[in-house]
Amino acid sequence: MESLDITAAGTGQGSSPCCAPSGSATAGPHRPAVATARRSTRGQVRLPGGVFMMGDHFDEGYPLDGETPVHQVRLRPFHIDATTVTNAAFATFVKATGHVTEAERLGVSAVFHSAFHGDRRDVVGAADGAPWWLAVRGACWRRPEGPGSGIGDRQNHPVVHVSWYDALAYCAWAGKRLPTEAEWEYAARGGLQGRRFAWGDDLLPRRRWMLNIWQGAFPTHNSAEDGFLTTAPVKTFRPNGHGLWQMAGNVWEWCADWFCPEYYRNSPTMDPAGPETGDQRVMRGGSYLCHHSYCHRYRVAARSSNTPESTSGNLGFRCANDAVAVSGASGR
Repeated sequence: MESLDITAAGTGQGSSPCCAPSGSATAGPHRPAVATARRSTRGQVRLPGGVFMMGDHFDEGYPLDGETPVHQVRLRPFHIDATTVTNAAFATFVKATGHVTEAERLGVSAVFHSAFHGDRRDVVGAADGAPWWLAVRGACWRRPEGPGSGIGDRQNHPVVHVSWYDALAYCAWAGKRLPTEAEWEYAARGGLQGRRFAWGDDLLPRRRWMLNIWQGAFPTHNSAEDGFLTTAPVKTFRPNGHGLWQMAGNVWEWCADWFCPEYYRNSPTMDPAGPETGDQRVMRGGSYLCHHSYCHRYRVAARSSNTPESTSGNLGFRCANDAVAVSGASGR
């Protein structure tokens, strides 16, 4: 078993304690070859594209995240998954391809301290600067909280402990791709321009939770007022105006782009796809660990990033696709 050093990830407010911690693989990332399937839009919603104003309209973002300036973006039509990829869907992929995830190959992944389930001897370390993130031996998509956990009753929960490379492998098999950051934000806004969330500007309209994030005192006490300590089923809460579920909270979602905090200053207007190179990939949406006092990255404009080999118990993905005619696709 190889080792994994984890450190607090993200940009902006110091160590960004609720973001998925960065992983540094001692032997380098594993990039298995997966045959690309014919294009499939199964489980996806077609969005019309068009013009929208991308970025933080309220100047609420962490300065180093680069959520400003607000700028005009024009997108071609595209498809995007209605939900994040589930444990059931990922299991089908693994059965068909024999894919071994980054976390399984390394034998260790990051688990939030209050969610850990197993023998304490399986805890082999903690994240530098964020000790609530534990490096747990045996944690992976099949055992999201550690060796004592499982997904038997969580088939419709988002798959977690997947790296950017794992997400890319799934996309290749499914005949899909990862969304660009611009596509992701356009989709998350649900047709609303310049709003804080997909449903408006208030976090709790009519005192009702619309997303799965942390309630209480982070990182010691989660009152779970929204009903969940960790992940929620992918079709919990209400979909946004585009019919997309949980574009805020629950799990961070990988995007295709390299991350750069200065990118918005010079990004192209038409179908921006991120910088040509970088060290970290964009993550969007926040997770069940986000809290206004530490990491309010569950807003539609919020950005974060991580190294592409990183894995943790709050990091998943959804797929996208070009809006072209699909003939005889074998969607999985």
